[in-house]
Amino acid sequence: MRADVQNTIEKIQKSLDLLAQRLDVETAPYRLEEFNARVEDPTLWDDPDAAQKLMRDRQMLVDAMATHDNIKQEMADNIELIELGEMEDDADVITDAENALRALEETAAKKELEALLDGEADSNDTFLEVNAGAGGTESCDWANMLARMYVRWAEKKGYKVELQSMSDGDEAGIKSATYKITGLNAYGWLKSESGVHRLVRISPFDSAAKRHTSFSSVWVYPVVDDNIDIDVNPSDIRIDTYRSSGAGGQHVNTTDSAVRITHHPTGIVVTSSEKSQHQNRDIAMKALKSRLYQMELDRRNAAINEAHENKGDAGWGNQIRSYVLQPYQMVKDLRTNFETSDTKGVLDGDLDGFMAATLALDASGKTRAEAQNG
Repeated sequence: MRADVQNTIEKIQKSLDLLAQRLDVETAPYRLEEFNARVEDPTLWDDPDAAQKLMRDRQMLVDAMATHDNIKQEMADNIELIELGEMEDDADVITDAENALRALEETAAKKELEALLDGEADSNDTFLEVNAGAGGTESCDWANMLARMYVRWAEKKGYKVELQSMSDGDEAGIKSATYKITGLNAYGWLKSESGVHRLVRISPFDSAAKRHTSFSSVWVYPVVDDNIDIDVNPSDIRIDTYRSSGAGGQHVNTTDSAVRITHHPTGIVVTSSEKSQHQNRDIAMKALKSRLYQMELDRRNAAINEAHENKGDAGWGNQIRSYVLQPYQMVKDLRTNFETSDTKGVLDGDLDGFMAATLALDASGKTRAEAQNG
């Protein structure tokens, strides 16, 4: 068997191993038996919401088992065909089986990524915040570049992007921006982007054309489903209204209706600056509940908790990713060592490779320190 074909088989097997891990393949048949027994309970539909959830969970398990078994069987069948073709010196059989394995590799890789998005809130919509770090105009410009990068990524995914609030930089760029991104698995994909992002480039704002290093932070948290109850004590929050202006030009929007909610126990501050004050209160309260929900997820999810604890200030020592535009072109994730020289593509929203690598790292159970140390 040729080396390249053997390499394809090894990649399929790695995807299978991850699928088996996420499925917990040894216990899956027993869990399906339990689901089937509950489905047969005549009182199941007394609680329609619970029944629908059970049916969805059962179908997800059935689909995951079928995906794993089908890939495993198809791989075995084509390996057997190649071996038979080699024994009988039948080049056509070998070629067909090799092509089938290459197609299967792509299918397995896609299913592997889908399997990584199985966290409690991964399927939810998400809020994404970008904040400029220290560094004045240069950092504000970098924050604006990051915001554009994520908007472009979301649009390529077919997601809906809504600007919730924005604070312009004094000379250029933005000090901060918050977006709501709506689409299946929006939070699951973007959650790995929380952290500090570092830019190295020749500053367009420096007449001496010197290299500058800038930092901006990104924070991602899920939109809370309507069926998740998050209690907010009215005495724990302060609601302020203030005047807000848009980005200028044809989109200029000046209003006294912007709303800021401060949650005293946690120090969380959320804002919204749409035209309607009532709408802003609703948006800001949902954002607050999402932040509180994220804190609860953090307590239950060690991997996410570590990422947020290590986020720190937007400066040296806390970055998750480095974007170098001069003296060479390189974007490198410091958690996974995934890198590319296509800096333009990345800044235009080509981020799936970075996200997939981090999702796979989380699935492996390694900490960030372990990953960085190889």
